Amino acid sequence: MHLLGLHWLDALVVVIYVIAILSIGKMLSHGVKGQGDFFLGGRSLGKWFQFFLSFGTMTDPGQATTTASSVYRQGAGGAWLALITLFLTPYYWFSTVWFRRVRLTTMADLFHDRFGGRFLATLYAITTILMAVVGIAGGNVVALKTLQPLMVKEAAIYTPAEKQQVDGYYEFVQLRQQRAGATTLNPAAEARYATLKGYYDRGELQPYITYLHPVTFYVASTSLVALFVMLGGLKASAMVDAIQAMLVIVISFVLIPFGLHAVGGVTGLHAKVPAVMFNLFGGDSASEYTWYSIAALLFVQFVGIVGSQANMTIAGSATNEFAARIGAVTGGFSKRFVTISWAYCGLIAIALFGLNLSDSDQVWGLLTKQLLPVGMIGVMIIGILGGKLALLGAQSVVLSGLVVKNLYEPLFPGKSERHYMIVARATVPAVLAAGVAVGLYLNSVVALLKFAIVLLVIWGVPITFIFLWRRVTEVAVKVQVLATVALVAVIPWGVSAIPSLSQSPALTLMTRERVVTVTTAAVSADVAAGRARAEGERITKQRRIEPVSVYFEEGVAPVDPSRPDSPRQGRGLFRAEIYLLKLLGFDVASFTPAQLMAGRYLVDGLFPIVLLIAVSLLTPRTDARRVDRFYARLKTPVAATLAEDEVEVEKSYAEPTRFDHQKLFPRTDWEFTKWDRQDWLGFIACCGLVGLVLIVFKAVLMLGSA
Repeated sequence: MHLLGLHWLDALVVVIYVIAILSIGKMLSHGVKGQGDFFLGGRSLGKWFQFFLSFGTMTDPGQATTTASSVYRQGAGGAWLALITLFLTPYYWFSTVWFRRVRLTTMADLFHDRFGGRFLATLYAITTILMAVVGIAGGNVVALKTLQPLMVKEAAIYTPAEKQQVDGYYEFVQLRQQRAGATTLNPAAEARYATLKGYYDRGELQPYITYLHPVTFYVASTSLVALFVMLGGLKASAMVDAIQAMLVIVISFVLIPFGLHAVGGVTGLHAKVPAVMFNLFGGDSASEYTWYSIAALLFVQFVGIVGSQANMTIAGSATNEFAARIGAVTGGFSKRFVTISWAYCGLIAIALFGLNLSDSDQVWGLLTKQLLPVGMIGVMIIGILGGKLALLGAQSVVLSGLVVKNLYEPLFPGKSERHYMIVARATVPAVLAAGVAVGLYLNSVVALLKFAIVLLVIWGVPITFIFLWRRVTEVAVKVQVLATVALVAVIPWGVSAIPSLSQSPALTLMTRERVVTVTTAAVSADVAAGRARAEGERITKQRRIEPVSVYFEEGVAPVDPSRPDSPRQGRGLFRAEIYLLKLLGFDVASFTPAQLMAGRYLVDGLFPIVLLIAVSLLTPRTDARRVDRFYARLKTPVAATLAEDEVEVEKSYAEPTRFDHQKLFPRTDWEFTKWDRQDWLGFIACCGLVGLVLIVFKAVLMLGSA
């Protein structure tokens, strides 16, 4: 018996999981007495809960889908979209201490505390809510794209229109394979290819028809998240993260043995997948991931990583600094190892499906459908749903804290604790509903992830400078934030939303199509085509690199694919950074995908830094007494108990220069401090683990190679 394409046993697993999750939320709801319990778990979460919160926040199963999708399109280098923060893990050893020592509830409080005014706190709350809504939308889209291939119709009950859609997909795949090998199609076949590609680019060709429709799924699953979080708050999310950590490990590795068996083991994998796809640093001319694009991605992540409110929420909930540190780095490194398994699944997908899928975001779901037995499919579904629950649950708690503490309470002060708790709980379904709306508009999980990375620099830059530089001013932060919001959010959304701009010939510019000659090891398809005598033989062949959109994240497609003269329209967000490079004289049409990505991220990282420093130096300093109190508290270690900690902070307020002997650059505005033994040991250990992860990843990619 099947229910909407699912075997009854898999459906039963899902039902049991939902009941268990709601029971946990109900059980923990009795421990939520006020805002401190709801938003920060009473600042009582130890090393284990810190690990689960960090691991759950960093390692939601949606990133498995995103990583496998990126690797399927780009090869092993595509894993850098998720793996790039590996190099930032030693940084977590220090940044978590900042967020615990400021002793604040939300990141918006940081701006009010540092500068005194309410404007930046309010602006942070508003923009961060909007940014987090994008993250919620990503969780929705990832879950949908993963589960859609698991709930599909039988071909026998297709409607004529559905049959035409599936048949058109397979016809397009066949024509594209011929064309990719630099084969010249006859005029009729070329015209047919162009028509089908128009439908393909619009996402209107699929290899199957699913029962799972976006609106129905988003409403049902989001309602479950809202109910759960409204009951238990942050501690309930931490409890689910603990359960989810085990599920993530299971679903991250379970596909690999089944997949290797299907493709003939590690040797068979290398025989079916082009050797260039196993390159960890870069690939061929179509790859986005070269050493310089990876460096640009690392740069923008470094300047933006502290911008997330989750940093304050997770570190602020820790019982002490060491718990915050251990939770952040162990959660981070655990993610790096499971990322390797996600990337390997992307390579297995190339071997199983070829590079023919119209929607690479569905790779994980298709692998699950094809490889896993009954019962295990249900486990995969609850792993994906649970990941969405854990991620969206924690994000919605963060957002409700911003709304209540930084938007609602300043407008309506003096209300009862019960009143503010009602507002906090009511905020949860509201922000989740906004995430549903954005998810319906942006349909690519990779595009959503790239957008989320860029959004972090808006506040990541000023937050970093607040912790490190006394000279940063409130006016400079205002100018930098508003200008960066315009560059990375307002203009990209605005251009996409205005048809006269999104259909402009100048803005729908494509890169130039190229035919490149590559030398590679022959795979089974080369032997079958007579290009090689045996697998592994070094051969030279041509490959057609099709044009990609210069300015639009999700490409360019004809408005009406059935009409050859139909205008073309950009899809997804507009890359304002690349247009800025065009205005500066760069020939952006000649850029490779890697150059497009590197150019975008370099602009995103450098623009706010230069602007913040320049305006800070041109504007008056912040009140010295306020600044002294801020850095005095920041340098005061967290005491064993809340009462003792309050005493230590008061001592520092009374003597603001109490810890000035720790400054690395005395009598300057820079607040870098000397490292103690724990700092050095932690940093060295983190660097060693970074190297270990890279060695393991490279070794895994080499398994079975000739």
